[in-house]
Amino acid sequence: MKPYNPISFKVSACNCPFCGAYSAQHWLGATSTELKNKSYLGKSPFIFSFCEHCRKQTVWLEGKMVYPFSGSAPLPNADMPHDMREDFEEARNIVEHSPRGAMALLRLAVQKFCIHLGENGKNINTDIGKLVAKGLPGKMQQALDSVRVIGNNAVHPGQIDLKDDRESAYKLFGFINIMVDILITQPKSIDEFYDLKIPPNQKDAIAERDGKIEPNS
Repeated sequence: MKPYNPISFKVSACNCPFCGAYSAQHWLGATSTELKNKSYLGKSPFIFSFCEHCRKQTVWLEGKMVYPFSGSAPLPNADMPHDMREDFEEARNIVEHSPRGAMALLRLAVQKFCIHLGENGKNINTDIGKLVAKGLPGKMQQALDSVRVIGNNAVHPGQIDLKDDRESAYKLFGFINIMVDILITQPKSIDEFYDLKIPPNQKDAIAERDGKIEPNS
């Protein structure tokens, strides 16, 4: 999984919040000649950045991005299940205005992820425990529990004040993308390569070999 470099004020290159590509960003004030030609007239406190890849623009006021609403939250992994992606995208749309609401939505996305991984989704804590018993890697368990606990505190406030905690929200977006990459994207890539490159007779030989392997041998 490639590193994600979120946009920040006047950064020269980043992952675009619109297209997700790592691209140069061109910064212009609202009084520049180029913007005047685009009908942005007169003096203004707004600053604009243009993505060299998709040419879409972000809008900044006093060093803070005010458009798009998703801020610098990463785009969802392309292999993210559809119903989970809807919650992820909704969380992106509100994270700048309500980090706590975004984290609650990400917890819901993880609940749906557990269903996708074969659990019933009724109790997310129980589901994670069952996934661990099935061999879920320890770091994935920590990532799932991080989203579960923090997302639950967002709904039922505990000892942690999450009201303006954008940094934690952004971390949870990243954790979910990492989980999807490791548990869905990477196995999918391996399966596709195996099916394409391994001849049928050798697949049969491998299956026969594995059928003869004794447990713990």
